[in-house]
Amino acid sequence: MSIPNEALEKLMREIETQAMVSQQQINVVKGQLAAKRREARLLQLTAHEVNDLPQDTNVYEGVGKIFVSVPVAEVKNRLAGETGGLRSDISSLEKKLHYLETTHKNSREHIEQIMKSDGRS
Repeated sequence: MSIPNEALEKLMREIETQAMVSQQQINVVKGQLAAKRREARLLQLTAHEVNDLPQDTNVYEGVGKIFVSVPVAEVKNRLAGETGGLRSDISSLEKKLHYLETTHKNSREHIEQIMKSDGRS
């Protein structure tokens, strides 16, 4: 049973649109992943520097236009919390990227199948 040309064209346009949207979303997610990984690396470096400090060192954090003295332990806890949140974000972005790449690959395969079946008809 053959599918009419109009239906094939409509199906092809829908699949191509889905593939283009997936590709755009893949690029966005890759950018977000790169930004999160940079931020995680910066936190890791900061945590390393803070861990090397003696416990009685004065540590300051910027709050608006001023700096406030904060205990080293509090800074370490904040950095650990932020690192955990970033790991969670990176993990979810990697899952989203995998899903989008699979969707894009499947769309391309469907287009190829339609083109091959259209050539046989």
